[in-house]
Amino acid sequence: MSEQLSKDDVTRLLTDPSPATRAELAAKVARQFDGSALTESERKLAEEIIRMMARDAVLRVRQSLAENLKANPALPRDVALTMARDVEAVAIPILSVSRVLTDADLVEIIRSGTDAKHTAIAQRPEVSSGVADALIETGSEGAVAALVANEGAELGEGTLGRVIDRFGHSPAVQEPLVHRSKLPITVAERLVAVVSEKLQTYLVSHHELPAQVAADVILQSRERATVTLLTGQNDEVALERLVAQLARNGRLNASLLVRALCTGDVAFFEAAMAHLGNVPLTNARLLIHDAGRLGLKSIYDRAKLPKELLPACRIAIDVLKETPYDGEERDLERHRRRVIERILTQYEDLATEDLDYLFAKLGDLMAPAGSD
Repeated sequence: MSEQLSKDDVTRLLTDPSPATRAELAAKVARQFDGSALTESERKLAEEIIRMMARDAVLRVRQSLAENLKANPALPRDVALTMARDVEAVAIPILSVSRVLTDADLVEIIRSGTDAKHTAIAQRPEVSSGVADALIETGSEGAVAALVANEGAELGEGTLGRVIDRFGHSPAVQEPLVHRSKLPITVAERLVAVVSEKLQTYLVSHHELPAQVAADVILQSRERATVTLLTGQNDEVALERLVAQLARNGRLNASLLVRALCTGDVAFFEAAMAHLGNVPLTNARLLIHDAGRLGLKSIYDRAKLPKELLPACRIAIDVLKETPYDGEERDLERHRRRVIERILTQYEDLATEDLDYLFAKLGDLMAPAGSD
């Protein structure tokens, strides 16, 4: 068959009622259709054939046309709209990639279309903020999950906030939302309160969060891990993995280490110092718990942490050595309260945000701990 449009093709199309023939010719016409390569008369003829085929009663014909024209920039907009409003098998190829459709066209389809059409629009290489807003307003959980998984979607702070309003408690939406390459700090903070522990850790490691929120998430996660450790399960490998992940993303800092010590998480402090100092964990423990004053200072200096916070670390470690857990009810709260009280009374060089954090923690612990 000739690779150029011909009168014979048109005659065959109009006289042969076979769906297979029409589908074959639909594919041929679509492959040849290029507004810049055709003469004016050829272009007009091709457009008329395409318009006719776009209304063909046989689904196979319309589907063949859509598959072959979906990425064609010369496709007339009225034909693209006809196919986009068609059944899913015809519409989805066009909705997925066609650049002929305007944002207004896509919003119209969203407001009247099916979930499958919504999902196809959500997965387009680029999705404008207006189209994204329409999807979030009316789309299903699956369509919105596809949208937030799409890095080509323009999702600002307000848009993401509306995603959380509608689907914040949906694991299907949480997972791709947390894993977006960038999240506004306000959105990340809201997500921390609703996602699983695994996703909380990812948020802290890969997205900006207020320092207090990040510290709380990490230390709460470590507290749960400590309970597991006390039941006889070794989580040392998981702890080292967490520390390495925090370090890779610039979250492993002196402020976090002091806060960990103040909540009694010596294991986290040890693993962090071993990683930052590039020494084996066993060596780090020996240096940290050296009865003299040189061990802790040497590994602290090797870790290149700010010297101003070294006294706070030393005070916390000394208190932890002096006041072991007594095994009585609420001994963990009482133990932490002693550490924080000693830090606050003996050390004055903490940054304002760290002081605020420790004061807040002290207030949290005073009520449940009761008197010694």
